[in-house]
Amino acid sequence: MTEFDQDLPVQVIAALERGQKIEAIKLLRELKGIGLKEAKEAVDHYGSERQPGGVSVVQSGGHGGMLWLLGLLVLGVMIAWLFGAF
Repeated sequence: MTEFDQDLPVQVIAALERGQKIEAIKLLRELKGIGLKEAKEAVDHYGSERQPGGVSVVQSGGHGGMLWLLGLLVLGVMIAWLFGAF
């Protein structure tokens, strides 16, 4: 791994969060003055450390999955009440 793995500039991290990996590599090369191979390795390493299994709703939004389940439960109760199941 390179010495730049732990020290990515904010602009590079922002590009990665937008899903712009190539842009992140270009920015890192410009800002740090490193070669293509080192920049790619640093970006790849950062991505593998930060999101090992990909992004999920719960990881990025806190309790997003629980809110969806609660919403579906409330919707189901409302529909059952509307059709006289209660």
